Amino acid sequence: MHQRQLSISLYLNYFVHGIGLIILTQNMQALGQHWQTPLATVSYVISGIGIGRLFAYFILGNLSDRFGRKVFVNIGMASYLIFFLGMAVVTNIQVAYGLAILAGVANSALDSGTYTTFIEMGGRQGSANVLLKAFMSAGEFLLPLLVANLEAQQLWYGWSFMLAAVILLINGVLLINGVLLNRQQFPVRNQANASALAVRQQISHGRRWLATIGLAGYGYTSMAIMILYTQWISLFATRTFHFSAILAHWLLSLYSIGSISGVLVIFWLLRRGVAETKLLVAMNVGSLVALLVICYSPIAGLSMIAALAFGFTAAGGVMQVALNLFIKLYPQVKGRVTGIYFTFGSIASFTIPLITGWLSQQNVALAMRFDLLIGVAGIGCVGLAAWAIRSPKSLSQERQRINHIDQQIVRLLNERFDTVTAIGELKQQQQLPVLDQQREQRVLHQVAAKSKQTAHTPYLQAIYQAIMRNSRAYQTDLHDLHKEEINHD
Repeated sequence: MHQRQLSISLYLNYFVHGIGLIILTQNMQALGQHWQTPLATVSYVISGIGIGRLFAYFILGNLSDRFGRKVFVNIGMASYLIFFLGMAVVTNIQVAYGLAILAGVANSALDSGTYTTFIEMGGRQGSANVLLKAFMSAGEFLLPLLVANLEAQQLWYGWSFMLAAVILLINGVLLINGVLLNRQQFPVRNQANASALAVRQQISHGRRWLATIGLAGYGYTSMAIMILYTQWISLFATRTFHFSAILAHWLLSLYSIGSISGVLVIFWLLRRGVAETKLLVAMNVGSLVALLVICYSPIAGLSMIAALAFGFTAAGGVMQVALNLFIKLYPQVKGRVTGIYFTFGSIASFTIPLITGWLSQQNVALAMRFDLLIGVAGIGCVGLAAWAIRSPKSLSQERQRINHIDQQIVRLLNERFDTVTAIGELKQQQQLPVLDQQREQRVLHQVAAKSKQTAHTPYLQAIYQAIMRNSRAYQTDLHDLHKEEINHD
């Protein structure tokens, strides 16, 4: 499959994965009624997803380094399909717990095969991996609206599960078609690019271990802070602040909108060469502030703004940014690193529902506000990683910045030459000479006036003299070409 076609299928998987992440929490009350169990029991079933991740991530990550990525993408899709179809109709709690474990395995298989694939496809700065979060967020945004509509219409909650299953089936057909046509080509695994090797070489062994501890810990907190919010925000808003059910679901949808917006902004910032460590620290501080507002403000409008900001900062791709940074430390074992990182996330998936399920028996607000402690821990983890990874700017990083600046310069020079063409035509009409010495002197004086560094000024003037000299040559060539066309006519 061509890279673009393969990317579309991988992204579509993560739209479904976004649904899978919250489909149990969004149907907690319906499942509790269907199983005739309290919410705490439903929360314990949800913890099975964490169990599946816990046992699968490290194993599947290592196996993907050995056997390639495609097989694990297919395993993830098949496992998710069984989960959605089974959970829609299951009545036995033990079977439901087993299906939740299978969903965790599906999550592990997809991550082991997909994140590594995008890096090996050559996504600059890991930006392709950040876009995965956008598709996950799209699923997380649409599902609460669907669930709220099903509740309002008093329809079967299982339709939300069936929708995800149908999308997976369609995507599976596309992938199978790619295999039959011999187009499904995954990139060579575990290629180490020069940028990643440069980062690794600049960091001492001891500091690399500190960064590993910080990033692995962030694998836990980044997942935990999102799981807790998505699991409890709706119940918290209705029971603590007495918001309507629609508004409570809307707080989750706003979180998803913020998440999608955050992905786009982080994608843009990474493309501009902004350091991952700076993004991680800034976003985590912002998410803690937004969470404080959500947990203690009874004002609906303020809560909505904070939910949007929390999604932007906590779920806007920062987890993927940290993973990309982690992989740079160990570029030759991408699958293993991915497995380790998400293993800590799976521990969060397992422990957070258990902890908050126990806290909710005392007070739902207590369960929700536990997220503040997780936010503080997350800041500590990224702060440790940023401190350990700090290093002098590398040659490859500076060259990337120059490449970006050069792109802007070329675009502006193209615009300048378009304007030079228009000026040349006006000069021909008015029978003026190509060279305007006074105009060129004024340009050089403007360059000197606008230069922020005096030492740069003579070099900038020399560059502009070359630009103007080539502009005159371009105008002259256009004028000669125009004369030849006239003589030919």
